[in-house]
Amino acid sequence: MRKVIDLQLRLGSIPIEKIDLDARSRDDIPAVLRGLQLVYTDKTSRAQLIDLLDAHFRPGIDRKVGRPGMEMWRILVLAVLKQGLGCDFDLLQELANQHGAVRDMLGHGAKGLDDERYERRVLMDNIALLSPELLSGVNRLVVSAGHAAAKRKPGTALEARCDSFVVETNVHFPTDVNLLLDATRCVTREAHAACAKYGIGGWRQHKHLTEKARKLFGAVSTARRWKARPDAVSSYLEFCGRIAEKAEASLAELERAGASEAETASIRRFLDHARRQLDQIDRRLLKGEAIPHDEKVFSVFEEHTRWISKGKAGRSVELGVPLCIVEDQHQFILDHRIMWKGGDVD
Repeated sequence: MRKVIDLQLRLGSIPIEKIDLDARSRDDIPAVLRGLQLVYTDKTSRAQLIDLLDAHFRPGIDRKVGRPGMEMWRILVLAVLKQGLGCDFDLLQELANQHGAVRDMLGHGAKGLDDERYERRVLMDNIALLSPELLSGVNRLVVSAGHAAAKRKPGTALEARCDSFVVETNVHFPTDVNLLLDATRCVTREAHAACAKYGIGGWRQHKHLTEKARKLFGAVSTARRWKARPDAVSSYLEFCGRIAEKAEASLAELERAGASEAETASIRRFLDHARRQLDQIDRRLLKGEAIPHDEKVFSVFEEHTRWISKGKAGRSVELGVPLCIVEDQHQFILDHRIMWKGGDVD
């Protein structure tokens, strides 16, 4: 059972249209909440929002039966806050539980009368239900309501500006040797889990193998680039290569045991990363080649991560994805596009 918006006020709660938000505040939280308040207050926009949410949340399921779920309006408020602030779930949980204006926007009552709290996992699971298409639809509603509030005449030309910034990914600074370690330990972990499920041996010492890979990696990474010992590099590559060959053999056994493609997909993915890094380290450190930029990958977990140099003072390099945004003269974001490799915009 999941409601779109509960219009019945709780004891001590404030109507959303009457929440007092500081218009002079330069913080992002009041700005995000004012946009949501504007859509909620306008009856036409609110009706369109309810239809949008109602059509998105599992339209084939009867929402009048079953255990209660988080209201769609609350999920939307929290998702828009997370996206607008660019915060993690820990900060979002703190805002949802402690920030007065945010709790008012969520429809909670006064402190002491309504002490409902949000768990981090609950926030993650519910916000994951929202799709980019739904959020884009909500953004169009906000822009439309905002233009009406700004008394923009229909047909008046918009003045827009375009800018780009980097959405950083949560990755460590990438080098080919530590990316090989990431791939090797993940191959070991995934192969052990899959083989244990089907009673296939060979990975009993998976923890020891991971620890040994770390020690060999340390012998290479602590040496300066121009003083890296070829024997340390060779030992590291040889050991990781044996792990890769062992995983290849386990994949064949898993296929004979009836493992599905989905069960072995993660092993294959990390194995591909390991093979690539083995080749690049051999070429760079042992053969003295320069690896072309197009061949490099900067994370085995966030594979879309790019190495971006925009010439900023104090930040010569950023790791993430470049995002292009288009903003009108009323400071509404009209569109945003991810700038992929090769200059393509999607």
